[in-house]
Amino acid sequence: MSYELIALSMFGMMMVMLITGQRVFAAIGFVASAAALLLYGEGAIEMPFSQVFKLFNWFPILTLPLFIYMGYILSESGIAEDLYRMLHVWFGRVRGGLAIGTVFLMVVISAMNGLSVAGMAIGATIALPEMLRRGYDKVMITGVVQGGSSLGILIPPSVVLVLYGMIARQPVGQLWLAGAIPGLVMAAIFTIYIYVRCRLNPAIAPTVKDEDLNMPFAEKLKLLRAGVIPFLIFFFMTGLFVFGYTSLVESSAVGATAATLAAAVKRRLNWPLLVRTARQTLQVSAMFLWLILAALAFGAVFDGLGAARAIENLFIGQLHLEPWMVLAMMMATFIVLGIFLDDTAMLVIVAPLYIPLVRVLGFDLIWFGVLYTITCQIAYITPPFGYNLFLMRALAPKEVTLVDIYRSIWPFALMMVGVIMLVGIFPQLALWLPNYVYGKQ
Repeated sequence: MSYELIALSMFGMMMVMLITGQRVFAAIGFVASAAALLLYGEGAIEMPFSQVFKLFNWFPILTLPLFIYMGYILSESGIAEDLYRMLHVWFGRVRGGLAIGTVFLMVVISAMNGLSVAGMAIGATIALPEMLRRGYDKVMITGVVQGGSSLGILIPPSVVLVLYGMIARQPVGQLWLAGAIPGLVMAAIFTIYIYVRCRLNPAIAPTVKDEDLNMPFAEKLKLLRAGVIPFLIFFFMTGLFVFGYTSLVESSAVGATAATLAAAVKRRLNWPLLVRTARQTLQVSAMFLWLILAALAFGAVFDGLGAARAIENLFIGQLHLEPWMVLAMMMATFIVLGIFLDDTAMLVIVAPLYIPLVRVLGFDLIWFGVLYTITCQIAYITPPFGYNLFLMRALAPKEVTLVDIYRSIWPFALMMVGVIMLVGIFPQLALWLPNYVYGKQ
């Protein structure tokens, strides 16, 4: 059997096991271990074992539980709820202002959290009921919450970019900076879309009544304090790292400590809060670690077969495709996979195949990481298996139906595809900031 056929067999077996409902890490890890034993004999039992030491010898792995902890403690302590109250007062008189403020809220939560889960929970339980009560169109605002919450996996400190950096062996700091401008561009596009749509059809977004906003200006200024804590956390965590005062791991520790102190200052830090946060952090961190370990083991066998070189020879040597055409095909398969798989499953499945191929084709892996992460955002919100769709259905008020949720996401998915095209055509949108900060230009 040729190496190419072995590689295809491994990939096919992994897909079959996933279809049967096996856990992602178990399916990938089993195929990797079985293939190693069949190809290399009993000595290959050391290959998955060695990946454990490779994983735990990589110091930035410590950032993963710290960032997850930070996000959960900010969510559980109600700091995001205070922030939305501020946005409600300051944006209420603008047409579509609460929806625009919700996008802004999601950007801030993303800058504190790094996951879409907390943003979705806050948007669905706090922002969505408030906008429904004020007469906003339920389809539009459901899309706003879902699209805005997905920004958490692109704007630093993105946990998904940390995961990509671990598997692709790329500097997480550069990946964070690479995602910042595209994330803000996407947020700006969402905001413009909401504003234009609300101006064209004012009935879908009535302004807030005067009696809801009539308060002394001094009291409005006090509400601005709700935005101070998120800004300080983001500055101390990301700013100190970007300016070279802390390492990546130290930055994550600063963020986790600052979030804990913020909860204490708000007098919301108690034992039940810490227990809930610790349990959620442990669950999510363990899931990520098993996925990374399975991907590393699979990649060691898959790459050892020369699969990336074989595919390169097929597309470029035999089919004479240009590297850009191959990349476009890869992104198309990402979007299709994103309809059926979540972001972590998609990464660990295709990483052993695509990341070496991207390197061989001569593309920048930092830039490709941004393209991948935007595609993950599409995966979060596209039917039938988008993770955010199910989370929204569980958290949204009863008047928001599953049909409403499915109808709401298409404008935002199309805007995300547009951002992929922008970053593909203009790579400096992703590469200028990391190149500038790290002195590459």
